[in-house]
Amino acid sequence: MDPGPGHERLGELCRRLLATPAELAADEAMRQLVDRILAEVRGGRPPGELEDAFDELEDLLLAAGHSAGLGSYRTTPGSYQRLPGAGHGHPPLYVLACPLGHCARVEAPDAGRTPRCLVFDRPLREIPLRP
Repeated sequence: MDPGPGHERLGELCRRLLATPAELAADEAMRQLVDRILAEVRGGRPPGELEDAFDELEDLLLAAGHSAGLGSYRTTPGSYQRLPGAGHGHPPLYVLACPLGHCARVEAPDAGRTPRCLVFDRPLREIPLRP
């Protein structure tokens, strides 16, 4: 099953929940907005329908001095992962991705560690790489 490209900003929110959760909980308005976005997505609403909420969260992050906002191309911890197959040894045969295919988060496998999606509280799922 091909999950498609996923939602970039939901993927970045998921990474931030894992890497820097205190940033998202420090401000009451930001925490409430994150809780609302998570509740909507968990309730089945497509993340693409929440662009206004993601814009608002981005504005709050930027106003609070978090220059990375929700842009996955910026320097948020965890945003840049080694590409699967880069480096020594044999390339991995799969990547880890959003358990429901809603966001664009993708990580290289790491022996002994299965990262979790904190949006849906599930482990990331294996997606086979195509030859």
